[in-house]
Amino acid sequence: MRIDEVEKWRPFIDAEGVIWDLSFLDAHEVIYTHRSEGKEDKIYKFIVSYSFHCFCKGYSEQSEEEKRALMYHSPKESRPFCKIRYRLAQRYLRDMILSLDRQRIIHAGYGSYAVIEVLNEEGEHCYYYVPFRVFRERKKLRIHVTSAYAVDTKPGGGKVGFYIIASKLLAGKPLPHP
Repeated sequence: MRIDEVEKWRPFIDAEGVIWDLSFLDAHEVIYTHRSEGKEDKIYKFIVSYSFHCFCKGYSEQSEEEKRALMYHSPKESRPFCKIRYRLAQRYLRDMILSLDRQRIIHAGYGSYAVIEVLNEEGEHCYYYVPFRVFRERKKLRIHVTSAYAVDTKPGGGKVGFYIIASKLLAGKPLPHP
């Protein structure tokens, strides 16, 4: 698999020597099957990658020393490791991506889409904002998750079906926009 984003994330090792495994965010392939009564199944094979914004974030209340101690260096930039984002990503992110065809997807602006709702451990709906871009790279269909974080209120944005996005991308047509 050759892509222009990180394929394998190296673990983060904190100041106490604790190793935070990031392999659950390594690039992977997902196959979505669009079934429609009376029609042949349509298969969409995507390569999915994740930005380090899914597990890194600097906070204004952090001192420079704290930021340095938490700094994670990716090939393109550096940011402090965020245990909150890490735990959310570990708990929800991959499952959300594997089920994009069954999720409520919204327009996220700047040519991106987002999936937003998850069930927490208590079975309650909560908002986990996961913006992603879709595109073609070396003739392959791609999804790149650009960030992932909890939000307090339901984000706005017009609804769009995943298979509408996928079919337009595969056909080389303009992607849906609000």
